Amino acid sequence: MKTLKDIACGETVTVKKLSGEGPVRRRIMDMGITKGVQVYVRKVAPLGDPIEVTVRGYELSLRKADAEMIEVD
Repeated sequence: MKTLKDIACGETVTVKKLSGEGPVRRRIMDMGITKGVQVYVRKVAPLGDPIEVTVRGYELSLRKADAEMIEVD
């Protein structure tokens, strides 16, 4: 199982599944990260937190903890 946290800079992946509970999962979905969407990893901060991605044409910063909940292919 690969999560968004494990993806290297410059890679594009497809969201397979969202884990997590209630409000956190809802927030991730509200940001446009849903099953089947393409996510491009733009930058990863030097210490790994946050991760900057492009989703549905806009840029987004995710915490490592949130990125761990997003299972990708």
